[in-house]
Amino acid sequence: MVFSLFVITCYCGMNIQCNFVSILGKFLKMAASMSTCHISCACNRVPHCVHWGTNGLVAFGTFNAVALYETESSDSAGKICCLLSGHRGKVNCVRWIECPFVEETGQLELRELVSGSQDGVIIVWRRTGTQYQQHARLTGHTGAVTAVEAVHLPDSDGQLSPSSSTLVASVSGDSTVKLWQRADIGGEFSCQQSIALGSGFALDVALHVLPGTSVPLLVLGGDDMKLHFYQEAGGHFTKCLSLGGHEDWIRGVEITADDNGDLLVASCAQDCFIRLWRVVADHSRDAKQDDGELRLKGNKFQAAWEGDEAHFSVVLESVLAGHEQWVYGLHWHPATYKDGRRHQEPRLLSASMDKTMIVWKLDSDSGVWLDHVRVGEVGGNTLGLFGCQFGPDGNAILAHGYQGAFHLWKKAISNPDSMTDQWFPVPVVSGHYAGVQDIVWEPENGEFLMSVGLDQTTRLHAPWQREGFETTWHEIARPQVHGYDMQCLTLVNQFQLASGADEKVVRVFEAPRNFIENFGRISDVDVSQALKDRKESDIPEGASVPALGLSNKAVFQGEAGMPTSDREISHPSEMYPEIYFNPLELAAPPTEEHLLQNTLWPETQKLYGHSYEIFSIASHPNGSLVASACKASKPEYATVILWDTTSWRQLGQLAAHSLTVTQLAFSHSGRHLLAVSRDRTWSLFQERKSNQQPGTGCPYTLVACTDKKTSIHTRIIWSCSWSHDDRYFATASRDKKVIVWGQRSSGQDGEAAASGGLGNYQACSAPVDLKDSVTAVDFAPTLSSVDGSYIIAVGLDSGAMSVLKWNSEKSNGWQTCFRFPTQLCHTATVKRLRWRPKVRGEDKGQDGRSQLALASCGADGSVRIHSNTHNSL
Repeated sequence: MVFSLFVITCYCGMNIQCNFVSILGKFLKMAASMSTCHISCACNRVPHCVHWGTNGLVAFGTFNAVALYETESSDSAGKICCLLSGHRGKVNCVRWIECPFVEETGQLELRELVSGSQDGVIIVWRRTGTQYQQHARLTGHTGAVTAVEAVHLPDSDGQLSPSSSTLVASVSGDSTVKLWQRADIGGEFSCQQSIALGSGFALDVALHVLPGTSVPLLVLGGDDMKLHFYQEAGGHFTKCLSLGGHEDWIRGVEITADDNGDLLVASCAQDCFIRLWRVVADHSRDAKQDDGELRLKGNKFQAAWEGDEAHFSVVLESVLAGHEQWVYGLHWHPATYKDGRRHQEPRLLSASMDKTMIVWKLDSDSGVWLDHVRVGEVGGNTLGLFGCQFGPDGNAILAHGYQGAFHLWKKAISNPDSMTDQWFPVPVVSGHYAGVQDIVWEPENGEFLMSVGLDQTTRLHAPWQREGFETTWHEIARPQVHGYDMQCLTLVNQFQLASGADEKVVRVFEAPRNFIENFGRISDVDVSQALKDRKESDIPEGASVPALGLSNKAVFQGEAGMPTSDREISHPSEMYPEIYFNPLELAAPPTEEHLLQNTLWPETQKLYGHSYEIFSIASHPNGSLVASACKASKPEYATVILWDTTSWRQLGQLAAHSLTVTQLAFSHSGRHLLAVSRDRTWSLFQERKSNQQPGTGCPYTLVACTDKKTSIHTRIIWSCSWSHDDRYFATASRDKKVIVWGQRSSGQDGEAAASGGLGNYQACSAPVDLKDSVTAVDFAPTLSSVDGSYIIAVGLDSGAMSVLKWNSEKSNGWQTCFRFPTQLCHTATVKRLRWRPKVRGEDKGQDGRSQLALASCGADGSVRIHSNTHNSL
């Protein structure tokens, strides 16, 4: 066994060292490397799942991972710089820990991050150099961790230092609050206390040190509509105060200290109100003094530490009314530091299910908190916002919503007058908020990538090409927003899409003019020929969706944005349109609001013929045919239907399987169609001779298939792929094996036995065992430039991915060329792998060599594009 050490350089600049074991057992040197140039994912749809640190990085939970999102970079295009994998359950909450060391910039340095997940585990991540690694793994909760908070505690002299202890508070669905503490920066965390809440739940938690003391204050917002204050005494937290006022569950709690040293506690609830509480030191008299004066005893408490004590009172500062639905998120304006002094701007950000964010500002003249800025989204069925965050300097605000999307607004720097702040939306990262089932490249040149997912959407990812800047990938269109979970898709040609969902219908869409023109500008692609090839009058400007419909209706020039009162209503559902199209000329990736309303593709055809939900689909390389299959438990339903893309009529049905056909693949020449199935077999169909008269039968006929005797696979076959020269095809199965098949050295194609046996085909490779269920496989579009082997990418049920080489001329033709490190792998099942269809001359690495690009998607809801220098494989 040979251990080869190599370094992978990610596009974010992070160096990841990985040890790799060669499967050859010989002295094999591996110089291959992959870099991730695009990650598309959404935020988990829970509150407390996003935190924007003063280091400029937005940490958010995405499925089982924590993503670090860089909103600002040298080329002004935000991107996800890395994913932190370690949780086994969905990440519910994240929080940066402010480090006690002040950088030269005057900002508190952030080196640690806390995250909690659905399986009750809390992970503390620490940055070492340019990498984030697990520093501590805290277990003890028996339910999902729903919120976390962390704070560094000052020493006895009130100062923060490397010897200061760190306190982490976590709330869980098991009705407990746990306090975890470490003695110093280099120490280990241990559970110091568990507070039982009985039959109630805490929905948020906040920590802060009481002013003028070293005593930490713990505030809980619960389902009993009260704020509960706990203070530390003798190493344990005891309840000192409960405050009522809210009339529904309290969803968020945030604490900050103002310039006077008082604490401001903000709470928001499902009663649509925000309450501000001020915690002030009571120096007026000793608490034991009794002069007969009437006092609100319930709003006072006492803190004691190291022989000293202090008295505090809590008063209601203000009640903020401005939202019309539940208020889920709050965030105070980040404190700034100048000449070593801290300054707190009196501004509070709130987010609500009414789809708006409000910046509340304290008016210095009247002392009243006012609605200073209000932003939000209009249109689309998106429900509301789960949380909000100020940027490090307060000039940007970020929200995340029910569908996992981010909404980012920035303040126009050109206008310094705070009374007339102008805010504008900017592009953000985006992605599916449920598992991604299928992806496909644009068939001609791989100009863009499309994906479908269980979030019932189809999304289009394309590069943003700008002279003098790094090329970055973004979602630039959402062609289909459906009412069923999406399962598969194929591109018939560059701008024609066919997709299948959990319904019996295959739907066909064509790109509208507005999208084609915007795509050309954003990706710097010449689309003039694509527009010329279609009749001017037949090209719609865009599409809209009726409120009670599932079909994208075409909107032609002159109709865009027209109110229904200005034209005849052809259907009652048009009285209440859910999405109205408004054409815009874009030279940059669209914002979430634009993606929701203005990037749909008109639906042109519905194809009926299947008995159950569509599961797989493929198109002929020349775009003349579409093949589709549905879920099946009997042979009569497991047929493959062929559709003529000119008339969209059925050309015939191909029968060979008894259970669901899991994937279909046309060969690059279009001469063969390959199908793999849940019945553990594959079937191969060949195009009939060209001299056959049209209308005389199905254009393809069965030439080979496996059965129980000839099938090497013993479990469901999930995936298949053709080599670039159509000499071989590969199958991947749940039995952990990948097998390459091809024609025998003698005989003619089509010599299959009457019973439908292997005919002129055979297994050309020994099965390669990958130690886990193989769910995706794909041949690269070129041979290895190193040794002429075929390059095959495989994805596993665990989320792991590898790049293999296979050479038919070697006795043991398999070798592992590259294994993706954990940080680059999916955190759930890999659903599909697709190499970019062409090695394009314009795609060059820094050394001028052409690159290969591999796209992957998974059940973790992410779509990724990995690139590799051609000559290194």
